[in-house]
Amino acid sequence: MLRALIAKRSLHSLFPRHGSKPNITRHLSTSPPPPPSSSSSSSQAELRKYLGYGALVIFCGVSTYYSFPFPENAKHKKAQIFRYAPLPEDLHTVSNWSGTHEVQTRVFHQPENIGELERVVKEANEKKTRIRPVGSGLSPNGIGLSRAGMVNLALMDKVLEVDKEKKRVRVQAGIRVQELVDGIKDYGITLQNFASIREQQIGGIIQVGAHGTGARLPPIDEQIVSMKLVTPAKGTIELSKEKDPELFYLARCGLGGLGVVAEVTIQCVERLELVEHTFISTMEDIKKNHKKLLSENKHVKYLYIPYTDAVVVVTCNPVSKWKGAPKFNPKYTSDEALQHVRDLYKESLRKYRARDITAPSEGNVEQDINDLSFTELRDKLLALDPLNKDHVIQVNQAEAEFWRKSEGYRVGWSDEILGFDCGGQQWVSETCFPVGTLSKPNMKDLQYIEDLKKLIEKEKVPAPSPIEQRWSACSKSPMSPASSSSDDEIFSWVGIIMYLPTTDARQRKEITEEFFHYRHLTQSKLWGRYSAYEHWAKIEVPKDKDELAALQERLRKRFPVDAYNKARKELDPNKILSNNKIDKFFPMSDTV
Repeated sequence: MLRALIAKRSLHSLFPRHGSKPNITRHLSTSPPPPPSSSSSSSQAELRKYLGYGALVIFCGVSTYYSFPFPENAKHKKAQIFRYAPLPEDLHTVSNWSGTHEVQTRVFHQPENIGELERVVKEANEKKTRIRPVGSGLSPNGIGLSRAGMVNLALMDKVLEVDKEKKRVRVQAGIRVQELVDGIKDYGITLQNFASIREQQIGGIIQVGAHGTGARLPPIDEQIVSMKLVTPAKGTIELSKEKDPELFYLARCGLGGLGVVAEVTIQCVERLELVEHTFISTMEDIKKNHKKLLSENKHVKYLYIPYTDAVVVVTCNPVSKWKGAPKFNPKYTSDEALQHVRDLYKESLRKYRARDITAPSEGNVEQDINDLSFTELRDKLLALDPLNKDHVIQVNQAEAEFWRKSEGYRVGWSDEILGFDCGGQQWVSETCFPVGTLSKPNMKDLQYIEDLKKLIEKEKVPAPSPIEQRWSACSKSPMSPASSSSDDEIFSWVGIIMYLPTTDARQRKEITEEFFHYRHLTQSKLWGRYSAYEHWAKIEVPKDKDELAALQERLRKRFPVDAYNKARKELDPNKILSNNKIDKFFPMSDTV
């Protein structure tokens, strides 16, 4: 069973479309052509008749066969036009969570212990066959996927040792974040920070430089104090700040290219209850209070809603031991906060049906939407017309109203509070850039957002909500987008998004094209000006050769590419841990 990976044993048939241009000729002579003989005319008519019958029989047979209701687990047995090939039993189709990247492979290893992992890596190196390390498959760009083969540590998911006094825990790298925090909460400790979701494997979350939010809190790789790396050339090596510190810092955010992370020791913190405060603000007020919000809150993030002036501010801080949780009586119930969104959905549904645009069937709409969360409602609304700017603006305005009526406080443990419902399947791009220090923020984080919102409105991008902005302290891992030699430097992370609220292939393709136009606008207008670099789990490989060369040059300016490639050559000379993305981002030569 491939945990948290979307594995399917079916292939979509490809139906080539054929078109023929009629061959039209004209008689140029003034005299009519001689009439055909009656016998030849009769035989041609017979031939055409039987050809027509034959074509009709074939068409009916094919139509009947392809409309026959096969069960899901048997669809691979359907014939494919022009190529019949049932899906082999050992072929796995693995996609990332959003369904934006997918590979098929016959090689998918899931070792149960470090001995099995060492054997898998050794054999692959001897045979020079690729086994790309893949975690939970959550990365939007599918950075862990490889057709040639993969190794997944979902079965290596144990807590190995807890040092309650030092607040440290040693775990196998396949353990998921939620399993880890559940396993150590009885010791009164937890992770220092969390990303938006809890399904990532620990090995994956540190290798791509994932982060939470809080200007005093570094990315998650900075919480690692030692690690055990299984490498193709040197076997299992142990790294820490004391044992080979240069390679340790390089490998903490190593993108899976230096070795398979088998075990890590994590510096934890005391498990505390947090109080979350959510409220609506405006850009003008944010500018006045930004420095205070960054410095006085342990965790803070802003959610901007395009085409509105609304900014949703979410702060999280430990519950005061003296004052306790704040007393607050919300003005609106959850149903009242959602009602405006439900009304917009029903109104939009009627409008699109009246215009004969594809929309859900009547059914019991009232009952259906009353059972949906806000993010599910937003998906259904956007699905009606996801690329219509005016429709998207209406949805964004409804979201602003929802958040205005959802202002309030929430109390819970940090692993319960520090999360975020990201919504449904989506394309996302997230950039990271320096914004001064906590004592002297340079305000470029807010300038970036202002420029981004102006760009969206000028180019009429159908940009849904939210534009998410978070902060982190720096990391000592040189491959982290937030790496810095200055201990007090802080970084802002800004994510843009387009949802994929439909299963219709044509519509998903159109949304994808619009998203990459949106992303290209931010890249060409903003990234260079703000020294912004994409999150490793969200950076895509350009198809254009010139764009790829420009990306490689840009990465070389920011990251120690030569040192990284040198380590790759020493630890993985046959590149069995690489995939297309790693090879494209960091091309190697014999003179590394």
